[in-house]
Amino acid sequence: MSLKIGILATGITPDDLIDTYGSYSDMFMNLFGQAGYEFDYETFDVRDNVLPDSTGSCDAWIITGSKSNVYENAPWMVRLKNLILEIYSTARPMVGICFGHQIIAEAFGADVNKYPNGWGVGLHTYQLEKTVPELAGLQGQFTLSAMHQDQVLTKPKQAEVIAYSSFCPLAALQYDNCILTLQAHPEFNVDFESRLVASRRDNPIPPAAVDEALAGLNDESADTDSLQVAHWMASFLQQGSKRV
Repeated sequence: MSLKIGILATGITPDDLIDTYGSYSDMFMNLFGQAGYEFDYETFDVRDNVLPDSTGSCDAWIITGSKSNVYENAPWMVRLKNLILEIYSTARPMVGICFGHQIIAEAFGADVNKYPNGWGVGLHTYQLEKTVPELAGLQGQFTLSAMHQDQVLTKPKQAEVIAYSSFCPLAALQYDNCILTLQAHPEFNVDFESRLVASRRDNPIPPAAVDEALAGLNDESADTDSLQVAHWMASFLQQGSKRV
């Protein structure tokens, strides 16, 4: 039987890009498909208070990115944090990306706020703190697209650091082998990231940060390790589901 993944959508692709690249939920489905996985999916737009009837309605969960800030503590975010803790209590596996990484950390008591050193955009490389078999061929590091001003500033006590960079010390976290979170975006390819970064020049990203990011993205060798990270996420979601 195929693994059923519930995607908790906390944001949507900008209007001028969604027709070409699909929604954030679509991007995860496409990424896993490119990596060779045939999962079943159900998407819940939690911003509109569309929540699963129970944590058992899906085998595993993903929380997407969002343009929202977790410290806004909007009512839908409060409900999502309660759901996160409920899913954690059942040991069903969960992956959080960008906003998902941040709101999971906040649900576990971490400080999440604007990073004093500004925006993280473009291609960022992260060093592995722990061994990840699915990334064994990458010499202890991986590169993904980043798009964030906020960061997890303090480590939740339940989490261990899996990957870091000088810009983002808590770039990947794992909670008791039940939750895996990444600040960067494995679902964003170079083309999408380039257009997204360019579209946010001056609103809200400073031009200097945009120019630096685009210089790397426009290099002919620009690429990400998204497929390898997709195998990592898929393995985590599949292995975790066997515990339920």
